[in-house]
Amino acid sequence: MRSERRLRRLVVGEGDEWRWTVRHRHTGGGPCREVLTLHRDGVAVRVVFRDGPGRVVGAGFHAHSGLVVDEQGRSVSLHEPGVVRAFVDEVRQRGLAAGEVDGWELLPAVVVRRAAGATPGVPPGCPPGP
Repeated sequence: MRSERRLRRLVVGEGDEWRWTVRHRHTGGGPCREVLTLHRDGVAVRVVFRDGPGRVVGAGFHAHSGLVVDEQGRSVSLHEPGVVRAFVDEVRQRGLAAGEVDGWELLPAVVVRRAAGATPGVPPGCPPGP
C-alpha cells in the first residue's frame, strides 16, 4: 500500500514535472476540506475544496477520501492521475501562481476537460455527456 503522505509524480511534457498530494483537512470547528497540492519548481498551488451546502468533500458519509461533488452533481476523485492532470492544465491555462485557489471554481472546467479527453473528436469546450 502506498503512503498517502508522499508526493506523487506527474510528468506533463518534456521536462515538465509536477509533484502532487491529496489531503483531507479539518480546522477548529470549521468545514472539512479536501486539498490537492500541486508542486513545481519549489512552488506550491493548493486547490482547496471546502464542505458546504450541496457540496461533498471526501471521507464523509457515503464518500471516499479525495472525492469532491458540487451542487450540480459534477464529481471527480482527486486521487486519479488523469484528474490531477486536468487540474494542472487548468492551473497553467489560468496562469495561477503559488498560494491557494478555490477548487470549486476550477471544477466545471476540469470536468469538461476530462469528458472531452475521453471522447475523441469532440470540440474543445463542448459540455460533457449526453
